[in-house]
Amino acid sequence: MVDMDASSTSLTQNSSPIPPSPSYSSSSIITNYPLISAIVAFIIAQACKFLLIWYTERRWDAKQLVGSGGMPSSHSSTVTALAIAIGIQDGFGGPLFATAMILACVVMCDASGVRLHAGRQAEVLNQIVYELPAEHPLADTRPLRELLGHTPPQVIAGSFVGCVIAVIGNFIRKATAQT
Repeated sequence: MVDMDASSTSLTQNSSPIPPSPSYSSSSIITNYPLISAIVAFIIAQACKFLLIWYTERRWDAKQLVGSGGMPSSHSSTVTALAIAIGIQDGFGGPLFATAMILACVVMCDASGVRLHAGRQAEVLNQIVYELPAEHPLADTRPLRELLGHTPPQVIAGSFVGCVIAVIGNFIRKATAQT
């Protein structure tokens, strides 16, 4: 049995290489800078899709306000704004930023990889079903959603929107903190 005195115990506890996590007050959710940045980035990216469809096709498509796919990627803007805001607030060297950055990378890779190709497969399957004879049991099936993923430029544009929103949000946060 090992006998440890109080001085060696306190030395071990105080010399821990892991710094204590920052304590956050129980402030309101509306002052959560990373969360607000992510939500605003999502809303702006969705609004951009809506306006781009109107500009390019001269038609209003309300589905663009909530749908996936299109320019810019709202998924990319959301997770990028979240990661950058966490980095600005808590530091870019911490585990929280690392976690958010890995999440952002996974989401963006998924958007431009798996979901993009699933959408392309849906196009082919919809065309096959469309060409089936009317008496075929699958001829009346509902078409699959084709606009699921994003091209790399759409992901990059979404990520840019997220970065800009996080930086602007930080300027606003600092300005309101000084007043």
